[in-house]
Amino acid sequence: MAPPTELPARPERGSAPGFRAMGRLVAVGLLGIALALLGERLLALRNRLKASREVESIDLPNCHLIKGIEAGSEDIDILPNGLAFFSAGLKFPGLHSFAPDKPGGILMMDLKEEKPRARELRISRGFDLASFNPHGISTFIDNDDTVYLFVVNHPEFKNTVEIFKFEEAENSLLHLKTVKHELLPSVNDITAVGPAHFYATNDHYFSDPFLKYLETYLNLHWANVVYYSPNEVKVVAEGFDSANGINISPDNKYIYVADILAHEIHVLEKHPNMNLTQLKVLELDTLVDNLSIDPSSGDIWVGCHPNGQKLFVYDPNNPPSSEVLRIQNILSEKPTVTTVYANNGSVLQGSSVASVYDGKLLIGTLYHRALYCEL
Repeated sequence: MAPPTELPARPERGSAPGFRAMGRLVAVGLLGIALALLGERLLALRNRLKASREVESIDLPNCHLIKGIEAGSEDIDILPNGLAFFSAGLKFPGLHSFAPDKPGGILMMDLKEEKPRARELRISRGFDLASFNPHGISTFIDNDDTVYLFVVNHPEFKNTVEIFKFEEAENSLLHLKTVKHELLPSVNDITAVGPAHFYATNDHYFSDPFLKYLETYLNLHWANVVYYSPNEVKVVAEGFDSANGINISPDNKYIYVADILAHEIHVLEKHPNMNLTQLKVLELDTLVDNLSIDPSSGDIWVGCHPNGQKLFVYDPNNPPSSEVLRIQNILSEKPTVTTVYANNGSVLQGSSVASVYDGKLLIGTLYHRALYCEL
């Protein structure tokens, strides 16, 4: 006879509620972990934005606001002959704008004039002026003295690099080429090293606005630097929190990169194959934006944001402040860092660049005015 089949034991009364209680405890625990992580990330982001920092004003005696610049001068580049180019009218998701319906443009100022004025340059026919949204800029002078202007552009918030030929006699720009590439998903700034060759920073790995926010919030350090030429495009440096301003030393041996949310300037050695290797990192106490180089001394001039939170949460009664640093001997063990100018936003809001030429200082902003100073 076959042994009797054992029947499964019935669950005791109350065990199902016990399982439910255990599930609720797990859910509460996971929620607590998520909230703790959320709070930690928010606190870390506030620290990266320097959200509590205030500055005391450091004034320069001979300064005035530049007429004709009312809605931003995000980047400035000055030619050896004293002609200064301004990138004007940047608009970006999450940023304030004083002229939201007006396209951006490129302005020029002759610093050799006794009373220089900013004038908008004409751009050749066929270029889409209505969607022009310029960001970082850089100039390159070829062996035949041809001047090329490279402009990071965000038409409809996309990412391109526009290459122009500057025609000085006509005060105009001839559009030569639009560069798009999958390795340039979120271009911020650019430094030209040839007539169609440049290094560019991606301040994010992603191009989608939500993914950009998530990347910043999670502090993924996926931002990078890309080298572009007509024959080769490659990532040459990576691991940045948010790679921003970029420039090249007067001897063309070093590339400088500002990591804005890490409050750092990276010094990278440039090799014959255009690859970069990191030499050192200079840590600062402010959000470093664009970098300009004094060609005579090699000093780095930096437009900075003392409090990044004020840039994105705009309050006209508590506007973003401005700060300009001068960095001398950055390759030495102890570079000299000097605060040349600082303002609480009462004069200049959101300084993003500072460029010098022959005793003159130009300070541009993300979306506000621009300042001209005699040093």
